[in-house]
Amino acid sequence: MAFSARPLLLQLPLWLAALWWGSLSAVGFLVVPLLFAHLPSKTMAGTMAAKLFTAQTWVSVVCGLLLLLLSRADQFSEQPNQARAAFAFVLGGMLLALLAEFAVAPRIVARENLALWHSVGSVMYLLQWLCAGVTLWKVSNPRSA
Repeated sequence: MAFSARPLLLQLPLWLAALWWGSLSAVGFLVVPLLFAHLPSKTMAGTMAAKLFTAQTWVSVVCGLLLLLLSRADQFSEQPNQARAAFAFVLGGMLLALLAEFAVAPRIVARENLALWHSVGSVMYLLQWLCAGVTLWKVSNPRSA
């Protein structure tokens, strides 16, 4: 029985999409709400949440870039729709992550019209989560593409 890296490489888009969607789910829907529920002050929770969202942005960008690179790689020619099917959703999710980090987050940190920018950031996070979810669904089910 010989070891072959090829089947592992074919599964890489699925693992990346699962990491992206799972990390968005864990941070946004579990960890951050727990911070606000259990830390002694909202300021402390907000500071920690901002750091987690920044880390999440970079997880999203790295997963997205790798998914885009793999969708172009010849090694996936056996399943051409698997990684390419979600191309627009990957790009959309990455764009949302970067906009939230560099356009919305600074306004929240500066407490500039906090209710508005927090709402905008929340909607962008939800849309990014949906993009990652569609990506995961398409990568895990190539026939859906």
